[in-house]
Amino acid sequence: MSGHSKWHNIQAKKGKADAARGKIFTKLGRELLIAVKQGGPDPAGNSKLKDVIAKCKAANMPNDTINSAIKRASGAGNDETYEEVTYEGYGPNGVAIIVNATTNNRNRTAADIRYVFDRSGGSLGTTGCVSYMFNRKGVIVIEKESTSMSEDDIMMLALECGAEDFSAEEEYYEITTSPDDFSTVRDNLEAKGLTFAEAAIEMVPTTYVDLDEKGAEKMERLIEKLDDLDDVSEVFHNWNE
Repeated sequence: MSGHSKWHNIQAKKGKADAARGKIFTKLGRELLIAVKQGGPDPAGNSKLKDVIAKCKAANMPNDTINSAIKRASGAGNDETYEEVTYEGYGPNGVAIIVNATTNNRNRTAADIRYVFDRSGGSLGTTGCVSYMFNRKGVIVIEKESTSMSEDDIMMLALECGAEDFSAEEEYYEITTSPDDFSTVRDNLEAKGLTFAEAAIEMVPTTYVDLDEKGAEKMERLIEKLDDLDDVSEVFHNWNE
């Protein structure tokens, strides 16, 4: 799943998500597995699991599917072992890229990701080579058509709950929080009946890179190929789409 700090084209992203829903659910299932293994099956006492559940709901993963995945992960005899690994690299014109993966074989995953970078005009870098150009933030996106609440009411609610920033775009509202305040803001908005097109901790770029048409085509192919890899869970970048 490709992560972005701004949703420049929600409908296109939703269409891609619908087409690849089965693969997305599989990837989210791995994240649920890791969260349960690390902190137990009760989201009330496992903040990581709580955040992954919110991410699953934003991707329209059915509650039954979420609960089944949690039950399987916590069941006796479940010896599936996955770990989270982060890779950093460059796309066309030096675009910074961060790839989060969940894997049971680091060597396979690293080789697959390196292959995609090499074949798509990019290059895989070392740990820390681009992460300094991003800030870790909670990002909540609410489509305007999904709520009858006014912009002012949503903004005031979010800021009162501890959000750092609020922006109103043509089709959606975007709320940014610190990672520590993300769950509180999300829970309070959800309690008011709001639903989210996106709700996750993301890597938000501090600067952006513009690309010409040819560079944009290369970048799109690179993101798509990374997203197609089974082990890749998220892709963040600073391309100004």
